[in-house]
Amino acid sequence: MLRLGLCCLFNQAPIRFRSATAKFVRPLDRPAQLVKLSELCLDNTRSLVAAVEEVYRLGFGSFRVSSPFLPLYTHPEVGYHLEELPDAREIKATLRSVKALKEKHQLRFSFHPDQFTLLSSPRPEVTAASLKELDYQVMLAELIDADVINIHGGGVYGDKQSALSRLVKEISALPEPIRSRLTLENDDRSYTVEDLLPVCEQLDIPLVYDVHHHRCNPDELTVAAATDACLRSWRRLGREPYFHISSPKHGWNGKPGPHADFIDIADFPAEWHGLDATIDVEAKAKELALLKLKKELSLPPWPGDEAAAKRGCATSTPKDAG
Repeated sequence: MLRLGLCCLFNQAPIRFRSATAKFVRPLDRPAQLVKLSELCLDNTRSLVAAVEEVYRLGFGSFRVSSPFLPLYTHPEVGYHLEELPDAREIKATLRSVKALKEKHQLRFSFHPDQFTLLSSPRPEVTAASLKELDYQVMLAELIDADVINIHGGGVYGDKQSALSRLVKEISALPEPIRSRLTLENDDRSYTVEDLLPVCEQLDIPLVYDVHHHRCNPDELTVAAATDACLRSWRRLGREPYFHISSPKHGWNGKPGPHADFIDIADFPAEWHGLDATIDVEAKAKELALLKLKKELSLPPWPGDEAAAKRGCATSTPKDAG
């Protein structure tokens, strides 16, 4: 069945993840920095427990964990290792409880590093920083049992084929814990599904198909053909396929890039109905958008629906969800 995925944050649920800036942390001496960062990390791990429980309660099947979940972890000046934090033991124990909840509730976790994680860059320092970020992401992924670390192809840098060659070279050299979780996603400006498919096939890397990006940055493939290519890339590895969906805030005749609050059901591909797959819903209204889409698709109950019903918790679409 379709597994809808919530991306990082909530609209109405009182669950928040804390952040910090290097400007705020830098003036502190190193012990004080680690105390402050440890406090933030511990709070965020506790919030992640609450987030996983809420995702399950609402009847969703997947959750994307925010990349800066451990604030400033890879920052060149104030970055740190988990073992340096005063609360490291409790942080790790809380993350192990997240993994246990994931297994209990049959959920799926993913990460989507930001746009500065680039493996196609011609600049060695950019590549080095990106590899450091992926090391951090896989450390977290192993702790909570996330199976997807999803990235874009990056920039074209005036020569797409050379950039793709660098991408292949860097992915090929990745350690297995990263490479086994890495996925590539088509974007709305540079790399189409057709551009990335040869890389995915050569390296046995699954393709995350973003249908909104495909509509913004089309190639010769139809939605049906791109969907089929995505399915094949996952199924040949025995894994559950992954898709992204969003609707344009200003409509398809305006600037289609920015995401809308909710998903227009007309944007949901007919080819996706009835699939056994994960679909991350990239919509500004967050859980309200998922609840609305879930109702419009008439999806069968996820285990969380039944649990919520027994506790008297409503999982129907909120009145202000459209």
